[in-house]
Amino acid sequence: MQLTAAVLASAFLHGVRALPQGALSSATAPSITLSTAVASPSAPLSSAVPSQVPLPPTQAWCPSRIFCAGSLLQTVNLARPYADPKTFVDKPTSKTSQQVLSDFSSISNGTVTEGDIVNFLDNDFSGEGLELEAVALANFNAQPAFLQNVSDPLVKAFSQTVHGYWEQLIRQTNSSALCPEGTESGKCESTLIPLNHTFVVPGGRFREQYYWDSFWIVEGLIKSELFDIVNDTLQNFMDEIENFGFIPNGGRIYYLDRSQPPLFVHMLADYVAASNDTSILRRALPLAEAELKWWADNRTLQVKSPFTNQTYAMSHYAVNNTAPRPESYLQDYLTANDPTLPALSDDERANLYAELASGAETGWDYSSRWMKDPLAGGSNNTNPALRTLNIRQLIPVCLNSILYKAHSLLADLYDTQNDNSSAATHRSTAASLRAGILDLLWDSSKLAFYDFNLTSNARNSIFTAATFYPLWNGIIPDEVASSSDNAFGYFAAVNMVLNRYNGTMPVTFLESGQQWDAPNAWPPHQYIILEALRALPTNVTSAALPTPPSGKSSFDLIPSGQIGVDESALPGQLIVGSGKNATKSGPEADVSRLNGTVLNGGNATGGEGWAAALQRELANRYVASTLCSWHATGGEIPNLLPRLSSKELNVTQSQNNTGNMFEKFSISDIDSAGRGGEYTVQAGFGWTNGVLLWVASNYGNVLVAPSCPDLLAQAPTTSTTKTNGAPSAKAASVSVVLLAAAFVALLNF
Repeated sequence: MQLTAAVLASAFLHGVRALPQGALSSATAPSITLSTAVASPSAPLSSAVPSQVPLPPTQAWCPSRIFCAGSLLQTVNLARPYADPKTFVDKPTSKTSQQVLSDFSSISNGTVTEGDIVNFLDNDFSGEGLELEAVALANFNAQPAFLQNVSDPLVKAFSQTVHGYWEQLIRQTNSSALCPEGTESGKCESTLIPLNHTFVVPGGRFREQYYWDSFWIVEGLIKSELFDIVNDTLQNFMDEIENFGFIPNGGRIYYLDRSQPPLFVHMLADYVAASNDTSILRRALPLAEAELKWWADNRTLQVKSPFTNQTYAMSHYAVNNTAPRPESYLQDYLTANDPTLPALSDDERANLYAELASGAETGWDYSSRWMKDPLAGGSNNTNPALRTLNIRQLIPVCLNSILYKAHSLLADLYDTQNDNSSAATHRSTAASLRAGILDLLWDSSKLAFYDFNLTSNARNSIFTAATFYPLWNGIIPDEVASSSDNAFGYFAAVNMVLNRYNGTMPVTFLESGQQWDAPNAWPPHQYIILEALRALPTNVTSAALPTPPSGKSSFDLIPSGQIGVDESALPGQLIVGSGKNATKSGPEADVSRLNGTVLNGGNATGGEGWAAALQRELANRYVASTLCSWHATGGEIPNLLPRLSSKELNVTQSQNNTGNMFEKFSISDIDSAGRGGEYTVQAGFGWTNGVLLWVASNYGNVLVAPSCPDLLAQAPTTSTTKTNGAPSAKAASVSVVLLAAAFVALLNF
């Protein structure tokens, strides 16, 4: 893989320059470039590799002496030959395991130098990801039916372009390059878990199948009518349940100590509903039982409520691990052994490694949500905060909501097979989970769900996007279901974001430097919020969207204490050309508010209820985030959207690029990807594409072409151009709000 650093200059709003409408035409999907990283020294070749702390214990679940915790993995990582530690553990050996270990032994008897490691890697390892290969989509339909739902020509063409990207992300095991299973014999050794069926990769460094990513990939594949690939995806997961007893985080042996949010039953139910293929249930139902039993046996405990004295079986993320994660070995090692922080004992270090692995199991690696002291060290030094991870002592809103729906869906599937006994068992389990979620996690005064902290025996106070998971999964508190005011209050923070920023809903409102915090906004969460809004009963959604009191901002519509952040402490929205953020309070803080809608929020319609309005605005904002950042990195659509000039693309260093679909976005700059975390922002991107296609299918009649920040504009007087019916009222005054602060590294894959 080739990483290109890019810096985004100050930006300013302008209309997407659409050419006169012609015949529907989509951009050519980018060609697949499977480039591999070459080891490079992080110091002069003669320099010794930095000294090491004692090795962590060998991990029983990861037996490889090359790719799992041990002297070889630790020494290679401390030499820092690759920008991303995952690169090394994804490289198959080019020799037998025994020869590789012998070669390493020959250089490790004395002082190991940077040059020793570079030569060792060049001589003993091949290219990362070569065990997988691209494959043609035999049943690909360039004109799936959902496109007929999209009325705007540009949005339709962009959706068709993204639909075509499945052809670039489909993979299968490359049998000619496959290493035999096990570590004791064979021509080579690899970390890949071979899969028997085709699958979609997320993209970038995520070059294998992943568990929870696949849910949103499947949502998009269903809209693309690629039911055979959905079936293949499910078959791969069923193979893993049969082989391992659970579905690992991803398709590598170094993921075998952990899973991810358990969305297999969700995918299965959606596939059966969309395809009417009930034949899959013969195999799937017993394996769905096995997966849920794994969660019950390995991730579930009894929790007594301090509010009602009732006891519930609730689940948590809790990985048994006492070593750095192989794919993030260097980051974990440095977090545990940071010389600027107090030294940890062996037990403290092992506990931290377990917390780091548990964080990866959540899918939210990492977030202030999981930390005792999320702002320790500030946003530029996250090691102090990571040392306060407390994940295993939390009962998460998201996990238990997903498990509730899994049991409910499984009961419904058993109904189709006339298995009333099994259906009743799962409905009983679901009912108990629902009661526990509402008792332990729901705060009726704040109108939000919060994780329950076993350490303090109380709810946490950090407001996160997880609050929307229960409604997505069918749990609607009585306070919300019976009151329009309360129902809006539950979503009031979403309304504030749409009025105050130019992007979509962030994970939290804390800027910690972690990637699952502000200012990042993730595609799955926009999907979940939209589904949560769709789940509301009509009796509480028909009223008009509330407006702030005179002299106040949309922040004042949020229930007291709900988001746990003062208005003055919210993330800023930069005013282009001034170098300053917009005001933090009063009506002027709602810089994206227009007459009846928000900037890039589509067009209001008469009689529109508040929930429909929020859906329209958020759906349009998501399209704006994906399309504008794609266009800013070289995307074009013949006859509709011309490629930006070389001068403009030079700002994002995208002169040779054809548009990136990023894994995460910015709350405040729709020309940009998100930032932060332990790896550079990735492009591809499976769940981003899946959510885009789902949004286009479900909201196509209210989507309009967005207005995107001008990469070259500096002065705050640049005008705004209306495109294809996009709102123009107050556009000149609102446009001064929109920005671009800094663009992160782009990954060409």
